[in-house]
Amino acid sequence: MDKETRNAMAARVARDIPEGAYVNLGIGLPTLVANHLPEDKDIFLHSENGVLGRWVAAPAGEEDWDMINAGKEPIKPAPGVVFFHHADSFGMMRGGHLDICVLGAFQVAANGDLANWHTGAPDAIPAVGGAMDLAIGAKRIYVMMDHLSKDGQSKFLSACTYPLTGLGCVSRVYTDLATLELTEDGVKVLELVGDITAERLQQLTPVPLDFSALVLPSTAA
Repeated sequence: MDKETRNAMAARVARDIPEGAYVNLGIGLPTLVANHLPEDKDIFLHSENGVLGRWVAAPAGEEDWDMINAGKEPIKPAPGVVFFHHADSFGMMRGGHLDICVLGAFQVAANGDLANWHTGAPDAIPAVGGAMDLAIGAKRIYVMMDHLSKDGQSKFLSACTYPLTGLGCVSRVYTDLATLELTEDGVKVLELVGDITAERLQQLTPVPLDFSALVLPSTAA
């Protein structure tokens, strides 16, 4: 996924975050969302290493390595940002105080199961971090990921094949091809991205897709 596509995906997520929400941004793609939040919305970002408020990625030359996000990337905090112990941060996560958490994933299942900490391969390095706490602690989980793996297989499946992070926890999935809402009535496609068609998306996705809620295709890459 190129830089333009990553940023376009982050902008789509930022657009859908409501006023007043408390939002955790996970490591990787989700950290980009901070750069695309509208300035006229009061949205409170949370990072598991102990940051709360608003920030963007620190411009080159302005890095302060005492101020970082969960991915150890330097941030430029807005006025009012607070820093605190990570134990307090995990208390917020586990206590149900977060409205939305945005995470990356290796796989997501149609029933909302999430796999994002281990591929199960013998030589893979597991990275649990706070994902399991977030998966059960946040009110809604949004996932950002490539629709297809490097070998061309869908990462959105009827059932995950990798070790699970959380059961039935994912609410919405943003990929480079579409936005998918996971509901009790099935998987609803909210948005097609670029020049992908409904027919092609269904061909690539081994899960029945409901296009009844589809809005006009996004011009984002």
